[in-house]
Amino acid sequence: MGWIAGVDGCKGGWIAACLDTAKGGPPLLRVEPDFRTLLAFDPALIAVDMPIGLPDRIEGSGRGPEQLVRPWLGQRQSSVFSIPSRAAVEAADYGEACRQALATSQPPRKVSKQGFHLFPRIREIDTLLRAETGLREHIREVHPELAFATMRGGPLAHPKKIKGRINEAGMAERRALLVVEGIPPETVHARPPRGAGADDMLDALAALVVARHIAAGRGRPFPDPPGRDSHGIPVAIWSYRPDRSPPQDTAMTENPVPRPMIEAAAQRIAGHARVTPVMRLGTGAFGSEADISLKLECLQHAGSFKTRGAFNNLLSLDVPVAGVAAASGGNHGAAVAYAARARGVKATIFVPEISPPPKIEAIRRFGAEVVIGGAQYDDAQAACDRFVAESGALKIHPFAAKETIAGQGTLGREWQGQEPDLDTVLVAVGGGGLISGIAAWFAGSKVKVVGVEPAGSRALQAALEAGGPVQVEVASVAADSLGARNVGPLVHAVCKDAVDHVVLVPDEAITGAQVTLWRDFRLAVEPGGAAALGALLCGAYRPKPGERLGVLVCGANVDLGRLAALAG
Repeated sequence: MGWIAGVDGCKGGWIAACLDTAKGGPPLLRVEPDFRTLLAFDPALIAVDMPIGLPDRIEGSGRGPEQLVRPWLGQRQSSVFSIPSRAAVEAADYGEACRQALATSQPPRKVSKQGFHLFPRIREIDTLLRAETGLREHIREVHPELAFATMRGGPLAHPKKIKGRINEAGMAERRALLVVEGIPPETVHARPPRGAGADDMLDALAALVVARHIAAGRGRPFPDPPGRDSHGIPVAIWSYRPDRSPPQDTAMTENPVPRPMIEAAAQRIAGHARVTPVMRLGTGAFGSEADISLKLECLQHAGSFKTRGAFNNLLSLDVPVAGVAAASGGNHGAAVAYAARARGVKATIFVPEISPPPKIEAIRRFGAEVVIGGAQYDDAQAACDRFVAESGALKIHPFAAKETIAGQGTLGREWQGQEPDLDTVLVAVGGGGLISGIAAWFAGSKVKVVGVEPAGSRALQAALEAGGPVQVEVASVAADSLGARNVGPLVHAVCKDAVDHVVLVPDEAITGAQVTLWRDFRLAVEPGGAAALGALLCGAYRPKPGERLGVLVCGANVDLGRLAALAG
C-alpha cells in the first residue's frame, strides 16, 4: 500500500502522522505549513480532519455527513461543527460569510467564529481537489471524535476539553484507545512537534487509525455511498468497521468485545469481585426434564453482577480528581459506589424518582453522594451527563461501554469454569450490558445464550427485530433494573450475532419466580434478578429433555416488605 497519513489542522499548519505500511515501524509525526507539502512523499491515502466537499445550500443542521455522525457521539454531538455553503466558506470576511450563510441555509443560520477560522484550511483542500481530480480518491474526510467513539464502541466517557481547556482525563482516555489500536505507547505519549498541541497530535493519530482501516478495506463512509458536491468532490465523513475477530477465538464477525478483553478484565478484578456459587438442582427441578443449575450472582458484592463492570472501569481508566459519576435505577449505582469506596475515590450517583428506597439507601451506605435526577431513568442520565461535562468526572455507563461489558463478561468466563457442559444459559436483560458480556464470552462455543425480558420492557428484542437500537415503552414490575428504553449500538453490535434469541415474560411470572426462590431456597431476589427463572417457570423458554440449562439469578437488592407481601 505504501505511505498513509492521518492529518489534523494545528497552529503551525498541518500535523501529519505518517506510516509506511510496507516497512512497518512507528508513525512519523511532522508539522507542515501547507497541505500540498504532505503530497511530496506520494501517500496512497490521507485521512484528514477537515470538511471536504461543499454544498451550495444547507438544509437542517449542516451537511448530510455531519447530521449522520452526530448520534454516534452521545452528549458531545456539538463537537461536529455545522459547515455552511460553499459561498459562505469562500467569503473574504466574517460579516460576508454570515450573510451568505443566512441566504443559503434553511432554517437560516449564521457562521460561528470557530467555524470561520477553519475556512482558509477548508479552501486550501477544496482548491487542491478541484484542480487535481486524481487526488479525490486518496484524500478522505474523517472526524477524530467519531474515530475514538468507533474505537471504544460507543460515546467516550470524558470530553477532550472543558470550557476550552484540555481535560487530562479525556486525553488519557484517548491515549488508551490509540494504544489498543496498535499505536506505540511511546508515540502516543511523545511531545508533539513544534507548532502542534497534544490534542492535535492525538487527533492526527486517530485519523491515521481510520486511514489504516480504510486501506485494509474496512472503511465506512457516512453517507454510504458518499455524495458529490457540484464540482464532483466526494462528500462523506469516514470511519471504519472493526477488525474481524480471529476464527480460532470466536465465530462472531466484528466482535467489539473479544475474549482477550474479558480475560484481561478477569485478571484486573480478581480479588475485588466475588466468585459466586452455582447451585446444581439436577433433572426434574421445577417439573422440567432439563438438567438445571442456578448461578447465584445475587450473592455478589453490592447485590448484583454490576460490581464486576464497575471495578473493571475503575481499574482500567484514569480517575480524575472529580471522581466518578453514574446514572442508575439502583443496582449500577450501588456497584459503582461500592467499587469507588474500595478504590478511595469520590462517587456521585444520579437516580430517578422511581428508584426503590432500599437501593438508594444502599448507594448512600457505600459512601456515594446521591442526586435525584428526575422522574425517569432518562432524566437521571441527562442530569449525570450535565454533571460530567461541567466537572470532568469519569462517567461509568451501565451498558454502553466496552469496559462495562468486558467486566460483566467475566461472569460468563467464571460460569463456564464452574459448569463446562452447559448447553444453554438464561440471562435477564435490561440495558444489555450483562447479556452482551456473557454472549461475548460464549460466542463461537456450543453454549446458546437466551435473553429474558419483561413483556413490558423489550428493548433488546425490539433492537434485534429492527436491525438496530429502537426506543420502547417501559411498564414492568422489574422496570427499576430491567427498564432501559434503548440498548444502544454497542450492545446491539455484540448481541446481534451472539444471542440466540430473546423471550418475554409477564410480570406475574417474575413475581412468581421471586416467591419460588424465597420459598424453596431462602433467596431474597429482586424482580429483575428473578426474571430468568420466570422464563423457565412460565414456559416462555422450554428446554429439551436432558438439556444442561444454566439460569442466572442476578440481583438481590429487593424491597423485603414487598417480597414478604408476595410470599404471604
